[in-house]
Amino acid sequence: MVLMYVRYPLSLRQVEDLLFERGIDICHETVRFWWNRFGPMFAAKIRKRRVQNRSYSTWRWHLDEVFVRINGETHYLWRAVDHEGEVLEVFATKRRDRKAALAFLKRAMKRYGRPKIIVTDRLKSYRVAMKVIGSAADQECGRWLNNRAENSHQLFRRREGAMSKFRDIKTLQKFAAVHASIHNDFNFDRHLSPEQSVRTLDRHEGSRVSAR
Repeated sequence: MVLMYVRYPLSLRQVEDLLFERGIDICHETVRFWWNRFGPMFAAKIRKRRVQNRSYSTWRWHLDEVFVRINGETHYLWRAVDHEGEVLEVFATKRRDRKAALAFLKRAMKRYGRPKIIVTDRLKSYRVAMKVIGSAADQECGRWLNNRAENSHQLFRRREGAMSKFRDIKTLQKFAAVHASIHNDFNFDRHLSPEQSVRTLDRHEGSRVSAR
């Protein structure tokens, strides 16, 4: 139920209705309590497993930020994505300056290491922050180069549209982190799987579709 609510653009009451059709009679506030209680736990376990298994790439990272309105104020959600679409890190801040960019980069590199190439937009805060950590030579900017990160925002935007906005920046950070981890868990890494395993999975999925 928690994974269903976080992954798909469903409201609390829509999840309540879906569960009621399956014979589970609960209140939508119970759904809210469960995702707040168990969502971060699931996300932490998923993140820990993927870090231990190195289910990410340090070849090329794509960094981007998107604005989020909270109580009439503009906040920013920073996002780091590898070249395969794996969401590495999300970070919510009140400003889009050098300090915020530096904190975001340090947070991502502390967990995943230093990438060989970092693709960003032309925001000056990135260049200044990367000079501080000694990665200015690894930065790449250009038209359409950062589409990977910009497309990654779309899943969160669709999920945000089904919610009644965010109450504060802590709630934004909490939900964005949980959403990113669960998205990664459902994102099948074909580039990290043996060819035989991929073919077996494709045949299995094809048989399931035919049976339906």
